[in-house]
Amino acid sequence: MCSARVDLRSDTVSTPSDAMRRAMADAEVGDAWYGDDPTANRLQDLAAEITGHEAALFVPTGTMANQIALRLHVTGGGHLVACSNVSHVATTEVMTSAVLSGIAFRTADPGPQGWLSTQLARELLEPDSYYDVEIVDLLSIENTVGGAGGTVMPLDELRKVAAIGHEMGVRVHLDGARMFNAAVAAGVQVVDYTREADTVMFCVSKGLGAPIGSLVCGATDAIREARRLCILFGGAWRQAGIMAAAGIIGIREGPKRLHEDHDRARRLAEGVADALGADAVDLGQVETNMVYVRTERVGLPLLETVDRLADLGVLVTHGAGKVRMVTHVDIDDADVATALAAWRSIARDIPKES
Repeated sequence: MCSARVDLRSDTVSTPSDAMRRAMADAEVGDAWYGDDPTANRLQDLAAEITGHEAALFVPTGTMANQIALRLHVTGGGHLVACSNVSHVATTEVMTSAVLSGIAFRTADPGPQGWLSTQLARELLEPDSYYDVEIVDLLSIENTVGGAGGTVMPLDELRKVAAIGHEMGVRVHLDGARMFNAAVAAGVQVVDYTREADTVMFCVSKGLGAPIGSLVCGATDAIREARRLCILFGGAWRQAGIMAAAGIIGIREGPKRLHEDHDRARRLAEGVADALGADAVDLGQVETNMVYVRTERVGLPLLETVDRLADLGVLVTHGAGKVRMVTHVDIDDADVATALAAWRSIARDIPKES
């Protein structure tokens, strides 16, 4: 088996830059549980400023950030969160929400784009006037939508959907794990999106290139309660500044190069479509740094394809019947060429029609 040369499993696999490593080594630290880690506090202040919120909290993972935010808004066990049926909170995190907070979900299928239309948002938030038992406390929006291939919710649509939530008396949470990718692709500022929600989370450990961590942002009182929940969920840090130092660099420097990840994902998608055929890749959904490939549509078994790619030195993941590839700071043009060469090699084994 070939040793892996190109890791496209996720943008979470990237390694910290030299500048991040130096900052981590030199970081001024305290005890974040007590709130006196100066570097973690600087990161939190920066996150609040860039999202247009009053305060922020640095936590270890994106899932923890979302779970804290959901718990902040959902007022009772058995209450509902409304969202797209491909949202991370309603798929990967659904059992976590049930176990930690007794939260259930009311979802709708938004179609290929993955994000909710205004019509679907209104339908999801409609009160349960018949049985009078279903209570929706929160509308959760995701941008980019990972389950739909990293698609970007247009700013005007997000504003309209968030306004519907507030109009119907429901708070709005923005799962912005890859929010900086969305902003770069849409040509807007991050705050243009984030100011529309009551709480926001984003990851510094994905496209921004830091090794660990996510931020929950919101009003001062909400973040004070978020800190309590973080401790209850087992997420209290000690010398968190070591990791926060890399996060600061990620926020300040990472967005400048995200367009490179998007460009490489587009070239990767077009190359795979050329090798396998147009049915394999929906190029219209390749808007940021993700590429989904429907191998079985062209006669290639999914799991076998994943294994074959690994044998050829290209690591990928799979889900919902598709191969997933994600570009990131450690993927360069040569890596894209290597990945495409592997796909072309596999394409030679596609059964030919008689």
